[in-house]
Amino acid sequence: MTPGARLAAAIEVFSALETDRRPAGDALKAWGLAHRFAGSGDRAAIAGLVYDALRRRASSAFLMGAETPRAVLLGMLKRERGLDTDAIAKLADGSKYAPGALSEDECARLDATSLDGAPAHVLGDYPEWLDQHLAKTFGDDRAEEGAALATRAPLDLRVNSLKASREAVQAALADLTPEPTPWSPWGLRIRLDADAKSPAIHAEPAFLKGLVELQDEGSQLAALLSGAQPGEQVIDLCAGGGGKTLALAAMMENKGQVFATDEDKRRLAPIHDRLARSGARNVQVRTPKSVGTEVDDLRAHMDLVLIDAPCTGTGAWRRNPDAKWRVRPGALEQRVKEQAEVLDRAVPLLNSGGRITYVTCSVLDEENGAQVRQFLARHPDFSVVPPKDVAQTLGERAKVFLKSARVSDEGILMTPRTTGTDGFFVALLRHRA
Repeated sequence: MTPGARLAAAIEVFSALETDRRPAGDALKAWGLAHRFAGSGDRAAIAGLVYDALRRRASSAFLMGAETPRAVLLGMLKRERGLDTDAIAKLADGSKYAPGALSEDECARLDATSLDGAPAHVLGDYPEWLDQHLAKTFGDDRAEEGAALATRAPLDLRVNSLKASREAVQAALADLTPEPTPWSPWGLRIRLDADAKSPAIHAEPAFLKGLVELQDEGSQLAALLSGAQPGEQVIDLCAGGGGKTLALAAMMENKGQVFATDEDKRRLAPIHDRLARSGARNVQVRTPKSVGTEVDDLRAHMDLVLIDAPCTGTGAWRRNPDAKWRVRPGALEQRVKEQAEVLDRAVPLLNSGGRITYVTCSVLDEENGAQVRQFLARHPDFSVVPPKDVAQTLGERAKVFLKSARVSDEGILMTPRTTGTDGFFVALLRHRA
């Protein structure tokens, strides 16, 4: 496919997103099935265009003075890809399979329009209704933080310390040019170009042997900041596919016990194969038959409860840019309710002096600091472990990390702008014995 044909296809897919209200991945898959002539490189390039348009949807529409799929894609080429009007005109030239030629108005806008004077939600490329919520967290920095959440994410890997060192895995994956992540001692990062296909990590011998897992550095740090120790009794209460469970098992050196469960047993499906690859021997998966009963026998026995809470996912917009345009106010209200419920479920599981590590991949105060404050009001026998103490698990990196992250009385917030990770909030709550 020509570059112009790829652009036309991206406009077609974006139109399907608008009309069918479906996730971007589903729309791209449907397009690929209907256009089997498109090769893997074409599909990767089209996906890159679509996802970049979703990342820069608000600012691209502002530049072009219209919210149509064509306007958003054309504006994105200037806003995100940095193309000038002549370069864009060569892609949209009206030739066979390419989009129609640029109009005089489109050329004028591409030549002259800037984002000067645009409101924060346009500069930050997020839905306008979220502006007041992001202002609670970031104040005048919300546009810059939103813009960072709209950037492309790198591909982060977690080295399984039960089986290999970071240096050994870096050498094994040398053809992908991974680099150590700045904060996590387990992390490797692969940077990808806009049109690049993601490398087939799942087919790499290092992955098949359990030496490495896909996991954003922020998620790795959330596990590390829990402070789980070898020999402890730990439960991952919202384990999902098991990413943090595996990290906990490794940092505990296969000593003690990690219990992994989730209210939705379907989310647990991937964990079994991942455990088999990992070499983790200290993990029990508790598949629920009814809510809560799968851990009744663990009451008052846990040293640590990890809660990777259900949330709006605002911190993961780099990886799921279509999600920010589909989230609704009602979803925030529902997630806040679910978070409070799971926090309260954790309390009876703890022994005297036990800890809760509360984690979200959200940057909204309602799901983070406010949720912690409300928990403390309901449970006055708990207190927040000071973030400076929580960060000591990072060793010599702790001091610089705390200067980079946003630290509050309730916990630590990581963002792409400040720490180069996805947006993650971590709070450590200790029961006063």
